[in-house]
Amino acid sequence: MTVPAYDWIAHHAGYQPDARAIIDLHSSRRFSYSQMNERVDRCALFLTNECEVGRGDRVAMLAHNSSDHYEVEFACRRIGAIFLPLNWRLAVPELEFIVGDADPRALIVGAEFMDAGQAIARTCSTPHLIGCDDGADSDYEQGLARSNGQCPIADVTHDDTWALVYTSGTTGRPKGARVTHGQAFYNAVNSAMKCELTRHSVNLAFLPIFHIGGLQLFANGIFHIGGANIVMRTFDPLHFLNLLSDPDLAISHGFGVPTNFLFASQLPEFKTADLSRLVTIGVGGAACPRALLETYAERGIMLQNGWGMTETCTLGTLLSKERALDKIGSAGQAAMHTSIRIVGPDGQDVATGDTGELWIKGPTITPGYWNRPDANRDSFTDGWFHTGDAACMDDEGFVSIVDRYKDMFISGGENVYPAEVENVLYQLDGIAETAVIGVPDDRWGEVGRAFVVKKTGSNLTEDAITTHCQDNLARFKVPKSVRFMDELPHNATGKVTKHELPRD
Repeated sequence: MTVPAYDWIAHHAGYQPDARAIIDLHSSRRFSYSQMNERVDRCALFLTNECEVGRGDRVAMLAHNSSDHYEVEFACRRIGAIFLPLNWRLAVPELEFIVGDADPRALIVGAEFMDAGQAIARTCSTPHLIGCDDGADSDYEQGLARSNGQCPIADVTHDDTWALVYTSGTTGRPKGARVTHGQAFYNAVNSAMKCELTRHSVNLAFLPIFHIGGLQLFANGIFHIGGANIVMRTFDPLHFLNLLSDPDLAISHGFGVPTNFLFASQLPEFKTADLSRLVTIGVGGAACPRALLETYAERGIMLQNGWGMTETCTLGTLLSKERALDKIGSAGQAAMHTSIRIVGPDGQDVATGDTGELWIKGPTITPGYWNRPDANRDSFTDGWFHTGDAACMDDEGFVSIVDRYKDMFISGGENVYPAEVENVLYQLDGIAETAVIGVPDDRWGEVGRAFVVKKTGSNLTEDAITTHCQDNLARFKVPKSVRFMDELPHNATGKVTKHELPRD
């Protein structure tokens, strides 16, 4: 049965027009649902009439966190178009690949990224480049001002793609995970059930909106249920604590990565911050240290540890507050509208407590990757998505992530795929062989280390390697150390055995 997808903002504009919808802290803009609905209408009309954006077309956005992101997202829903948030931390060559792959009709760019935006639009022949500036005079605001009227709401279904969120690929090629209206809906339902969202909830959105977490947790869940979102441009731990303590904002919800909460907990203000209005604080994106969970528990805050991926539209598993201490370290149980399995190499379920690969299935799982039939074939078995994460499950269904089958490591909450970094390193003529791994780091959890075998006669230096990476990769992907070796360890088939590389 085809399930229609409804327009959440339009609904709340009719049901509770004066209710607070969104606050943009950087620009001090505040919009009720009625006001937000009008801006979404104007944005949709602008994109349709002046940029010729139609059903299925992509609209890209490269900007710091802003209420504008959510306007564009819901304008895409209104048109039946596809929202493409871009990671501003990426280097221009990386962004050019993504934009070239997704081929958007329009690219909306924050003033701070206009030089990069112009280069990308020129390389990728993007038809429309639109500047935005957090409510200040800009192409975007002028376009909205010219677009007066009510935009017809397109008929879309739960199977239609609403967003493309690109993740780095293990082969070095980013992949655009399709996020459907159905995925967003069921994730909103799961979030409401497991994290106590109501129309009185106030969410602090501080993860980057180009991440699936910034887009969906708990921002879209809040919009679905009719609560309020407060948008933080970039995360600052002291500002974060001050916002949580502000009685006028009355923040009840938030979701972040362990690094966010670690930095906040290390401040002297953490001990006196007023956290009494918090209902749910979720943590994911990387393994959360037990000590950090205990630190927040001492302040009466049970961080809800969970596991998810871009491909799962965030929540795959979540630990309830009631079990947060006796199951500490676990990623929790499967979300309501989700099924999970732990399977062995033969694709059969392993015994309780044994380690295998985590597979997941359900309406929150991506239907596949944009323009990547090869990846789709490799990633699914009878509808079950292969996560690439090694996990075990106890007899109560609590999942623990114990390792990664993939080489990916997480630095400050950001996924880093060594193959992508290695591809850039191999651009240097003096490198005969290289391998990149993640090594422990007190500040970022893990950072990259590159092992390099130089070609005979090469005078390649660590500084030259680092500079090359800085020019071609996002900062968090740049190896923090380089070690030169006479040879790398290999197995009998010639594959580098990365587990033999030193991590100390």
